[in-house]
Amino acid sequence: MKKKLPSILLSLSCLIVYLFLLAPIVVVLLSSLTTTEYIVFPSEGVTLRWYIELIEHPEFIDSFILSISVAFGTAIIATIIGTMSALAVVRREFKGKNAIVQLIGSPLLIPSVVFGVALLQFYSWIGLATSPLSLILGHIILTVPFVMRLVVASLVGFDRVIEQAAMNLGASSIRVFFEITLPVIKSGVIAGAIFAFITSFDDLTVALFIVSTDVVTLPVRIYTYMQYQYDPIIASVSSIMIIMTVVLMIIIERVMGVGKIFSSKN
Repeated sequence: MKKKLPSILLSLSCLIVYLFLLAPIVVVLLSSLTTTEYIVFPSEGVTLRWYIELIEHPEFIDSFILSISVAFGTAIIATIIGTMSALAVVRREFKGKNAIVQLIGSPLLIPSVVFGVALLQFYSWIGLATSPLSLILGHIILTVPFVMRLVVASLVGFDRVIEQAAMNLGASSIRVFFEITLPVIKSGVIAGAIFAFITSFDDLTVALFIVSTDVVTLPVRIYTYMQYQYDPIIASVSSIMIIMTVVLMIIIERVMGVGKIFSSKN
């Protein structure tokens, strides 16, 4: 019994952590199904009314489309930059390498509020107006470190003999990358792209400093809506975001695996 006690305590601790993390998500999902005119838990009755009423709120639909567009653009550009940066860091030795690596990873250490204020001041200084492009540029800075670390994890243990053999047979560097290197590291690239998409799509703190009345992302729209209304439509929108994020995280797990993701952060 004494030998089993540590295992039982570990399982109990994991269960408590899981419940602590999942409880808010379950509350939001169930609250979106309530029949009342206000958010309540446990929900009273079950209805899809608040999901249907989203059609009557075009501002949420517009913000959703904007967030998807910004997240998609961020994911593409951040994946390209992060992948190239990972290849340079792993395979090249150059002056200031450590400083550049720390600089790329600095957004992970700086509080989001500080980064948002700094970005707002920088945009004002260069005269860049609020637009989807300004949002994408800000989110690229936030997401490149995630992509870079995941691709670096895929490059660990990569045998370059195959690349060298292909080059000796006359293949160009570009062809070697797309036909040999990329297929090997594609799990890290795909996971990094999805991480970048999720981070951009769910961002509130940084976007709150950049948006305007004409350019409002979905998280900011939810935040401003809650200042004046507190009906279950907020829970329905949040539920859609949660489900979308969970699906993408499952894809990451299927593509790369949780163990590699965590090892890439060390």
